[in-house]
Amino acid sequence: MASNRKAAIGFIFVTLLIDITGLGLIIPVMPKLLEQLMGVADVSKASQYGGWLSFAYAFMQFIFAPVLGNLSDKYGRRPVLLFSLFGFGVDYLFLSFAPTVGWLFIGRIIAGITGASFTTASAYIADISTPENRAQNFGMIGAAFGLGFILGPLLGGLLGELGPRVPFMVAAGLALSNWLYGYFVLPESLAVEHRRPFEWRRANPMGALLQLKKYPAVGGLVASLVLVYLAAHSVQSNWSFFNIEKFKWSPKMIGISLGAIGLLVGAVQGGLVRFVNPKLGNERSVYVGLGLYSLGLLLFSFATQSWMMFVFLIPYCLGGIAGPALQAIISGHVPRNEQGELQGALTSLMSATSIIGPPMMTNLFAYFTKPTAPVYFPGASFLLGAVFMTGSALWAYYALRSEKTTSPAHMVQNPEQEN
Repeated sequence: MASNRKAAIGFIFVTLLIDITGLGLIIPVMPKLLEQLMGVADVSKASQYGGWLSFAYAFMQFIFAPVLGNLSDKYGRRPVLLFSLFGFGVDYLFLSFAPTVGWLFIGRIIAGITGASFTTASAYIADISTPENRAQNFGMIGAAFGLGFILGPLLGGLLGELGPRVPFMVAAGLALSNWLYGYFVLPESLAVEHRRPFEWRRANPMGALLQLKKYPAVGGLVASLVLVYLAAHSVQSNWSFFNIEKFKWSPKMIGISLGAIGLLVGAVQGGLVRFVNPKLGNERSVYVGLGLYSLGLLLFSFATQSWMMFVFLIPYCLGGIAGPALQAIISGHVPRNEQGELQGALTSLMSATSIIGPPMMTNLFAYFTKPTAPVYFPGASFLLGAVFMTGSALWAYYALRSEKTTSPAHMVQNPEQEN
C-alpha cells in the first residue's frame, strides 16, 4: 500500500511539473505571438492584451474551480484530473494555431474552465496522505512549481528561437502526453463509499466557502491563506519592474534571478519541508514560515545593492515551509468526501487574488516611482506584502488559539486509507 501511495504521489508530482513547465514554456514568447497577431511591434499594447488574457483565465478558474472540485467529490479525482489535462492540451493547440487574438481568448477561457489540475491534485494528495505526512506531500506541489518555473521559461526561450508558436505546440504535446499516460496509469484515490452527491448550491465560489463555516477554525485559516496569496503578488507582479527601476537589471539578469527563485522554492518545498515539518509540527511551521516571508519582503523593500536581492531570497524562499503546513491544517479539518470542494474553494480564492493582487501591487509601485510621488520608494509593494504576511500570521494564530479554547471536536482528521 505504501509503495502504491508513493507511486501515486510521484505521478501527481510529474503531472504538476508538466503543467507548470507548459505554462512556463509560453512566457518568453507570448509577447511576440501577440505582436504577430496584432500586426504591429508594440510591446505596450501586447502587454495590455496579455493582462486581459490572464484575467480571462483567472476569472473562469474562479467560477469553475468549485464546480470541478465538487464533481471530483462525486465522481472521483481521476476523471476530473484527466479532463483538466485534456483541457490544457486543447488550450495550447488553440494558442499554437490561433489566427487572431480572439482565438487566444477562446483558448484561455477553455483552460480556465478545465484548469482544475491543482484543485484535484491537492484533493488527491489529501486522500492518500496521513496526518503525519500531509504537509510533506503538499510540499511536492511547491516543488513541482519551483522546478517547472526553471525548466519552462528556459525551454520556452530556446524553442522560441524556432518561432513564437513552437513552444505552444510543445506544451500541447506535453499536456496531451500526460493525459494519455494518466489514462492508463493513474489509479482512483477516492473510494466509492467516501463520495457524496453533487449539489449546485455548493458548486460555486460563495457556496463552497459558506460550507466551510461548519468547521470553525477553517474560516480564519483560509483568510490567512488569502493574505499569503495577496502578499505573494508583491513579488510575482513587481519583481522585474522593481529591479529594472532600482538596479537597472537586464532581461538576462531577471531570468537568472527567476531561475534562482525556482531553484530555492523547489528545494524548500520538495526537500526541506520533509525534514523541518516533522520537527516543528504544522502550527510552528506556519508561524516560522510566515515570519521568514515577512522578513524577506521587508529586506527586499529596503535593499540598496543589486546583490542583496539574491541574498534576501534566502529568508523569503525559506518562508515556503508555511504554505504546505497551513494547507495541511486546513485539509485536516475537512472529511475526505469534501476535499474536492475544499480545494476548489481554495483555488477559486487563489484565482480571485490573481485578479486583485497584480493591479494592487503594480499600481502601488507606479505611484511611488512616478515623478510626482510624495516620496520615491520602489519597494512600497514589498513593504505592503510584508504587512500582509504579518497579518496572515496573526490571523492564523487567532484562529488556532480560538479553536484550542473551544471543543476539540471541531477537528476532523482524515483517517489513513484502508484501501
